[in-house]
Amino acid sequence: MSRRHDPRDDTADAARREAARQKLARDDPEPSLGARLGQIGILGWAIVVPTLLGVVLGRLADRTFDTGVFFTAPAIMIGAAIGLHAAWRWMHRQ
Repeated sequence: MSRRHDPRDDTADAARREAARQKLARDDPEPSLGARLGQIGILGWAIVVPTLLGVVLGRLADRTFDTGVFFTAPAIMIGAAIGLHAAWRWMHRQ
């Protein structure tokens, strides 16, 4: 024999799920706009600083060895890669 479906069970389940969502929202609120902007700033600096360090070190090496942009171009790419990796790791820790 098959049981008849009781619509009150669906309503009770929906109410329980909504109560759980509301509790989660109270326990873990959404960060403020200021906090989000701060996170964006940290990510930006995490990428920019290693890239600029690559520029400085690359230009220093190019001036020392008189090689044009032979060291600067790869140093920029390496610095950017390091910065992006650091930003990626920081985002996944948050």
